[in-house]
Amino acid sequence: MKLLSTSNAKLAKGEKFGFLSFGLSLAPSTLSGKNFCSHASAGCKAACLNTSGMGIFKTVQAARLAKSHFFIKDRPSFLAQLDKEILAAIKKSAKLGKRLAVRLNVLSDLPWENLIEMSKYPSVQFYDYTKNIKRMVSFVNGEMPKNYHLTLSRSENSSSAVLVGILRSGGNVAAVFGGTLPKENFGAVVVDGDESDLRFLDPKGVIVGLKAKGDGKKDKSGFVIGSK
Repeated sequence: MKLLSTSNAKLAKGEKFGFLSFGLSLAPSTLSGKNFCSHASAGCKAACLNTSGMGIFKTVQAARLAKSHFFIKDRPSFLAQLDKEILAAIKKSAKLGKRLAVRLNVLSDLPWENLIEMSKYPSVQFYDYTKNIKRMVSFVNGEMPKNYHLTLSRSENSSSAVLVGILRSGGNVAAVFGGTLPKENFGAVVVDGDESDLRFLDPKGVIVGLKAKGDGKKDKSGFVIGSK
């Protein structure tokens, strides 16, 4: 099976910015029998985009589960194939005259900085969202690979003090809103995160505003700010 894909509407938005974007979509939370989102809140799980867009199709869900089980049962072979696909994507992006962006946690929250050697692909811009505050702190402290960008994802359980601390340290925080995006939140400027998925292009110290989608529109947990 193929691991990386460009068939994601938001990933495709990167083309207008000169990027070819590939993503790895594994089954989120514990759907595969292994927890791929160890820091997910109840609100996050309920509003997960796993079943939105192409995710409504059983074939897509089956493919995500198959890739997840491949990772669980034979990680060395999985990572070897991922390496081949990243190298192939590098060649493809170069041929098209575009820069390459790779998001390995489209639906998961795994510590890819510990799973692959990102420095092996210096021309690739890796990026992800994470709810793992320890990973985010490592990022703002400059301890992550130079070509890996992280954005902290807010949940209903997030401490406001922690979010403000990340913002003041130059990190960015993604937050989901139920209505029109505000101009400011948590004392920081809000940028439109739906314009593209290229979070590494965002200014530092901003809130990445995302509009509620799918089941997120029905949120009552506080995961979606301004939900009714």
